[in-house]
Amino acid sequence: MAITAVPQAPRKPGRPMSPYATGPQRTSLGRKVRDNLTGHAFLIGAVLCFVVFSWYPMIRGIVMSFQRTRRGETTWVGWDNYSRLIADPSFWPAWKNTLYFTVLALVLGYAVPFFVAILLNEFRHAKGYLRVLVYLPVMLPPASALFLFKFYAYDPSEAGLFNAILTALHLPTSQWMQSPDMTMPAMVIASTWMNMGGAVLIYLASLQNIPGELYEAAELDGAGIWRRIRHVTIPQTRLILALLAMLQIVATMQLFIEPLILANGAGAEDSATSVAYLIYQHGFFQNDLNGAAALGVIMLVVLAGFSAVYVRLTAKQD
Repeated sequence: MAITAVPQAPRKPGRPMSPYATGPQRTSLGRKVRDNLTGHAFLIGAVLCFVVFSWYPMIRGIVMSFQRTRRGETTWVGWDNYSRLIADPSFWPAWKNTLYFTVLALVLGYAVPFFVAILLNEFRHAKGYLRVLVYLPVMLPPASALFLFKFYAYDPSEAGLFNAILTALHLPTSQWMQSPDMTMPAMVIASTWMNMGGAVLIYLASLQNIPGELYEAAELDGAGIWRRIRHVTIPQTRLILALLAMLQIVATMQLFIEPLILANGAGAEDSATSVAYLIYQHGFFQNDLNGAAALGVIMLVVLAGFSAVYVRLTAKQD
């Protein structure tokens, strides 16, 4: 007698899987569980690193700014560290120098990468080589690049690169880092050369997303290069421009390595002393960790204020 198989009715969608299911269903479920566990493991590791190396030092610094440690004994002093810093003769000149550097960096270091990106975007050939050439300074260690500027480009004698160029153009030479008036512009030039490669690549990516029809319509209307930049390029890249402006402010306000290497810290007549270098002085030379922490908190509040203004302005634009 032949045995015929009884066909089974297909399982309805949404019907719970039997705990005794085997084969592809159980394999798929196990793979999803393993993938979720792996993802959560990576996430927990990243959060722990962020808490240990970012949030804890920040909170610890805020607490230290209200304390004073002497001979291993820590006492709570409230706002005394802040009052002492504000009364320090170096406090306001350091902020003045930092803001001066930030303004110069926005005028020069913020505008130059944008126009370099526009220029590179117009090339039809060798774009890859030009991008590498522009990005090459970013690959150099900052200390190496700054020593190159200090001993080669900013040599106050006629053997220095910039003085040799000025001499060839029949222009007066400069003492560069030995001159209080030229200290900040010289540091801005070096900082712009070192860091503009990343900004240029970001601008290039943004420029290549602009529809070509907009430029064609502007050309048909008789718009020249400057009008096309003003009415097409800048409006189409305003979000990237605003973001990089904020990042530029945050980065330049933390000016430290440039005065440390180029100007040996303070510079001629304290023309290069920045807030970050003042923190370094309090922490490592004066052994005043609480004052350094208080100064760091002040800088944190100032940068947070700039960030809040940026978020408010960009929210209104959106």
